[in-house]
Amino acid sequence: MAAPKNERRGLDRAAVIRAAGDLADRDGFDALSVSAVARDLGVQPASLYSHVRDRAAVLDGVQEAALGELADLIAAETAGRADRDALAGMIGAYRSFAREHPGRWAALQRPAAPSTSGSEAGARLVSFTWAVLRGYRLPEAELVHATRFVGATINGFLALERAGSFSHRDPATETSWARAVDVLDRALGDWPTEAAPADAER
Repeated sequence: MAAPKNERRGLDRAAVIRAAGDLADRDGFDALSVSAVARDLGVQPASLYSHVRDRAAVLDGVQEAALGELADLIAAETAGRADRDALAGMIGAYRSFAREHPGRWAALQRPAAPSTSGSEAGARLVSFTWAVLRGYRLPEAELVHATRFVGATINGFLALERAGSFSHRDPATETSWARAVDVLDRALGDWPTEAAPADAER
């Protein structure tokens, strides 16, 4: 007797989420559904419900997996580097990930559930990010603020770049990206070490 398709394909939750991420990269994050993933895997949707509860679970799974994949890329791009070189490696990893995995990148733009932000993948991403920022000798209390600043800069640049907003004017976008790295490096190197007035008043 032939094995059921899901057994023959060795389906498990990781395989389903991986297929969902590939589908999101190809067709867009909004195209994700249990039936679409099942169709890509060549199985019936009912075959997936033993691995993922519903569409929300698929979206959360893709987001958590993307956190881990981005963390791995940052680790590789910052290994053995420090200061500006480490910063350039880290934000370059974000840019490469967004370009190569647009659907997975879109997953990272949605609000994360507590279980996702508190996952091992999320913790690793924070750990690698803070390792780079600690190279600038920032006070521990400032790491969250600096992370938000760097993240806002990266996300803003990548969103405008993806929308084609930089494509009608010289010089090349790569020059602007290098300038952004320089400015972030200087800002982090001159980061305020005392609490802002709003914080001090609380």
